Amino acid sequence: MAEPRHVPSEHHAAHHVPPRDTDRTAGVVSRVMAGFIDLLVVVTIMTMFYLGALLARLIIQVHAFTLPNVNYFFTAGGFIGISVVYLTSCWAVSGRTLGDVVMGLRLVSRKGKPRVRFPVALLRALLCVFFSVGLLWVAVDRRRRSVADLIVRTRVVYSR
Repeated sequence: MAEPRHVPSEHHAAHHVPPRDTDRTAGVVSRVMAGFIDLLVVVTIMTMFYLGALLARLIIQVHAFTLPNVNYFFTAGGFIGISVVYLTSCWAVSGRTLGDVVMGLRLVSRKGKPRVRFPVALLRALLCVFFSVGLLWVAVDRRRRSVADLIVRTRVVYSR
């Protein structure tokens, strides 16, 4: 005799639906906190590259190993490059950076889609890296949009 199979009810199946984003635009405090977390992520990535380069140098020059001199131009270029790649890839793939996930935020397109196209993500990342102070416009704008949001027509909303 076969056992009867358990068929989940509609009420039970509704609990597996992922929560939706809200229509509430995120404020300046949560966005600045997310940006700070993302800054820590970029600095961590840079540190890992630096330590990897030191380890490779140590392996190659065991007896003549010295710490390299700090090249500020190279460091600034690396920071900019890693920041742009990190922000662009996160926003294009999921609409969220690690800072956004921690703070419960998501970048949405002008039509409210949970991801933005790659060119939009790249332009927004460039704006955020080269004009970071534009984030403070969120405190002034009545719709809580940053300068980057105004230019590329995006919004940052609270995500459940």
